[in-house]
Amino acid sequence: MPVTDYQGSSSSPFSFGRSLLSLRRDTTAMPSGEEADLEAFQRHVAVTLAELVPGGEAGGDAAAATAGGEEFLSVAWIRRLLEGFVICQEEFRVVVAQARRRGALPAAAEKMVAEFHERAVKALDVCNAARDGVDQVRRWERLADIAASVLRAPGEIHEGQLRRARKALSDLSVLLVDDTAASGSGGVASFLASHRNRSFGRARASPSRSAVSSATASASSSHFRSLSWSVSRTWSAARQLQAIGAGLAAPRAHEAGLAAPVYSMGCVLHLAAWALVAAVPCPDRATALQAHHLPAAPPRAAFPWAPPLLTLQERLAEEGKRKDRRHSCGLLKEIHSLEKSTQKLAEAIDAAPIPLFGDRETDVREAAAELAAVCEAMRDGLEPLERQVREVFHRIVRSRVDGLDSSMHNAD
Repeated sequence: MPVTDYQGSSSSPFSFGRSLLSLRRDTTAMPSGEEADLEAFQRHVAVTLAELVPGGEAGGDAAAATAGGEEFLSVAWIRRLLEGFVICQEEFRVVVAQARRRGALPAAAEKMVAEFHERAVKALDVCNAARDGVDQVRRWERLADIAASVLRAPGEIHEGQLRRARKALSDLSVLLVDDTAASGSGGVASFLASHRNRSFGRARASPSRSAVSSATASASSSHFRSLSWSVSRTWSAARQLQAIGAGLAAPRAHEAGLAAPVYSMGCVLHLAAWALVAAVPCPDRATALQAHHLPAAPPRAAFPWAPPLLTLQERLAEEGKRKDRRHSCGLLKEIHSLEKSTQKLAEAIDAAPIPLFGDRETDVREAAAELAAVCEAMRDGLEPLERQVREVFHRIVRSRVDGLDSSMHNAD
């Protein structure tokens, strides 16, 4: 994402928590000055994270709803998480600026702030990889929508429509296999690849025709290959998360001032980056889902935001271990729905005789309608999610530039 693309803050579609200033206004009998700012910031981080915690028990395939009404790890939930990070980062910037206005920050405090900015800069690659992942999911949706649309046309379903749907699903399987190899996981891609000869090539093909189909599939793989990452091909989401969380430890008892806010922002940053990597296709994301890539857990009693943060981390780890999600191309709810619906349609087509009639036609149409609904929901969510990822990227860049300007001004 080019730095020059930044156009300022975009308006948020969410009413997400209360601002630092409103918390300050609602607080009575609080200390004045820096201490009040720091306490209000810590409490607002706690409110922000608490609004993201799933409420109630998750049952079956349905994830528990959050306080804002979105399902956990849905596009809307990820956007709320990123919006929360942006808000917390902006208020952190205000806290640091106010501390500087009261007097030049001690060298130790300036060093801590600079270390956070360096940590945040490491998340820029995560934003780029996540943007690429969203773009790849958009390609999956287009192919899935083609397969669903041709089977929902009025009138009888003819062999030509089935062939076109099979071709779209075959091309989709190529993309999924490529992205699955990059992320180090498996899933519906394995199913589609193993069923391609039977479901998409039809068993009655002659040996010579099979050879032609094989050559066509190879050419299709080359044409549709989706590993066009803006990050290096050797880039690893797991290693990047380790770099973001490296050295992130709770401040000691004697460390006052900005030590706690800097640590808070480091934890929120790591959570947002980890959730992005888990949700969408990223290189080496399967390794990144392992719990040992998390920094040391904050003490629950030491910070008001620690309990919701730990709950969210635990829930993310649990989602990555679920049998039906462990080998998915991404933990995003919409990706999981696309994979399930695509597999269901592939099975319905494979079982369908030619010409279609009775229950077999009903099964194919129902599977196509289900996949079409999933595609529509995905289209509505992917573009806003991509904009939100871009917003996080540019906020980090702006915050880093502002931090450099302030530190140089104080040095003068």
